[in-house]
Amino acid sequence: MTRQHPKPERRTINLALQGGGSHGAFAWGALDRLFEDARIAVEGIVGTSAGAMNAAVAAYGLTVGGNQGARAALRRFWHAVMDRGAWSFMQPSWVDRLRSRGNMDYSPGWIMLDNLTRMFSPYQLNPVNHHPLRDILLAQVDFARIRRSEEVKLFVCACNVMTNRMRVFERGDMCVDAVLASACLPSLFQAVEIDGQYYWDGGYMGNPPIFPIIYNCASADVVLIMNNPIVIEQPPRSAQAILDRIHTLSFNSSLMREMRAIAFVNRLVAAGFDDGGRLKGMRIHCIDAEAEMRGLGASSKCNTGPGFLEWLFELGRQRSDAFLGQHFEKIGLESSTSIEQRFL
Repeated sequence: MTRQHPKPERRTINLALQGGGSHGAFAWGALDRLFEDARIAVEGIVGTSAGAMNAAVAAYGLTVGGNQGARAALRRFWHAVMDRGAWSFMQPSWVDRLRSRGNMDYSPGWIMLDNLTRMFSPYQLNPVNHHPLRDILLAQVDFARIRRSEEVKLFVCACNVMTNRMRVFERGDMCVDAVLASACLPSLFQAVEIDGQYYWDGGYMGNPPIFPIIYNCASADVVLIMNNPIVIEQPPRSAQAILDRIHTLSFNSSLMREMRAIAFVNRLVAAGFDDGGRLKGMRIHCIDAEAEMRGLGASSKCNTGPGFLEWLFELGRQRSDAFLGQHFEKIGLESSTSIEQRFL
């Protein structure tokens, strides 16, 4: 008689994925480890910029093959990015390789691009509006299949250039242009036009926004995978470091404000006031690598070399594995991250 092994107890979570260019490979590693755990089920995913790409690829994988399908889809996507990155004109110089894991501050290709984008717009530098990731996304993701999906709820965020409003593209709106709009850095790419409206990178208004999860998902557990450091150890002194910190502060600001609002609502609910059931407390969990990310500057976000992306992937897996080992039992019961200590 064959002995029946009980199925592992599954905990349902939502995923919130930050942007950060090639630093999105850290989230790839974190997601790979989460999806490897048969106890994890995903209800919804929200992402911005590189997080939107991870979100769309993961949602497609979950739709066609469950957790293992998501792992396979993410691996195919990032290996396609690596293959293209191996031929990029932006490669770390020998000085860069001596000084850091992934920065390209002394790379001739990075220096040229950085200077050109300060003098010319993408409408001048890239008049045909080529995006290196468009073909990869179209080859890797069946967006029509995502729009029909019942397996996972998907949200990606972009900024409307003309109206100063955030747009959240939901599963039924999903297309390659929505994902590219969420990742449209205005110094590198022309604004993405969708239905007569123009969009830039969603990180300026939500990196990522949490409210689509709050309003549309039953699970109150949000696992936030963070690519951008909140705290740095020394004030930036070089022009590039100052500019990089300005961008990080800008991209983190909306998340910090939303976390304050979540903390306020959590206190109301804990005190017994839920506005007739319209308010619900949220349980927040974080996977990050603050110390390592502090040492990576803006140039590293354009580094798509295989060695760097594989290092980020392994780092993400390690941090996700530590999260599961330390905090899995808290999922569904309590936050593993103190909002007050982390974000207030």
